Amino acid sequence: MSVEDRTAPPSAEDRTAALSAEDLAALRESLHEQRLFRQEQLQQLSTAAASRADALRARQAPSQLEVRVKLAASARMVLADVEAALARMDRGRYGICLLCRGPVARERLAIVPQARYCARCQQVREAGR
Repeated sequence: MSVEDRTAPPSAEDRTAALSAEDLAALRESLHEQRLFRQEQLQQLSTAAASRADALRARQAPSQLEVRVKLAASARMVLADVEAALARMDRGRYGICLLCRGPVARERLAIVPQARYCARCQQVREAGR
């Protein structure tokens, strides 16, 4: 029996993990677009809040203020994830799960380009919450 016969076939995760230069360029572009969108979103939230702060503060329902605060927090969190993904790209560590060090599937990165974890590790993290 040869060595090739004894090795397990590559998993779906392994088969889709190898990112080509074109994949990386497209994912980098997607991350840049997300970064720009989140920066603009935060700018709009802060501008709207600052320009109408005095007039609306008295009339604005507490729930509206809470929604605006949560939107801004969410945008800041996604922006931080996007920045971290771009930094991993620059270091050559993009597409590698931060927990198991295995590859993150290309399909997963196409949907969530800032993904830090492979699908399996993400499920484990979410189950532990």
